[in-house]
Amino acid sequence: MPSHDKLSSVSAWPELVRKIRERTPARIFVERGAAYSTQMQLELRAAHARAVDAVWTEFDLERNFPPEFVTEWKLFESTSQAESKSQFLLRPDLGRRLSSQAKRIILQNCPKSPDIQIVVGDGLSGPAVTAQVPKLFPLLEQQFQERGWSVGQSFYVRNCRVGIMNDIGELLRPRVLILLIGERPGLATAESLSAYMAYSPRTGHTDADRNLISNIHARGVRIPEAAERITNLAGQMMSQKGSGTKLKEE
Repeated sequence: MPSHDKLSSVSAWPELVRKIRERTPARIFVERGAAYSTQMQLELRAAHARAVDAVWTEFDLERNFPPEFVTEWKLFESTSQAESKSQFLLRPDLGRRLSSQAKRIILQNCPKSPDIQIVVGDGLSGPAVTAQVPKLFPLLEQQFQERGWSVGQSFYVRNCRVGIMNDIGELLRPRVLILLIGERPGLATAESLSAYMAYSPRTGHTDADRNLISNIHARGVRIPEAAERITNLAGQMMSQKGSGTKLKEE
């Protein structure tokens, strides 16, 4: 096995190491010495800056989505009880509950008891929502229609945490709720989306009652694969009338 010093030189990498490096954005077998190289240090600082920006960037439905996308799907905005980005970050509990005004708006615009309810939330990365949702959303709608499922009116929740699924479930009573939400950004990417899913979510549900398909981005789970996995998992939930730890993705 080559020594660590030899592996620090790109030209000395075995073919297996080269293949691993090609398949992951993780920073493995980087140049070594008393400290990172200047180039690596700059890359790390840039990645950290992108992650911080992703957390603090305010997502705007009209500005960040193509106008034709918002119009076609009649998307509208609602909010959690967190009134600002700072409050959202300091008080996660407020991001898990819908504001009173949001409940009224949702009830005015959304039919109750659909098979599928899709919700978009900014979470901890607005850029992830901007980059992934316009490509993923139409595929989901198409696949759901092909299965003959009724799909509720989708909407966006500002300052959104995953736990807000319980409030939405109590309000609209869907069979399956899908929350497309920005993941906590890391140094590999700041544009990773998650799809949290639950069967008949309601007050008292926890992460143990939900399923998750994560790392939806260009170098992770690709959009077509994500759409297929979400659709198949929704089908499993409806046939088995459950979600979370009692259900294993096939």
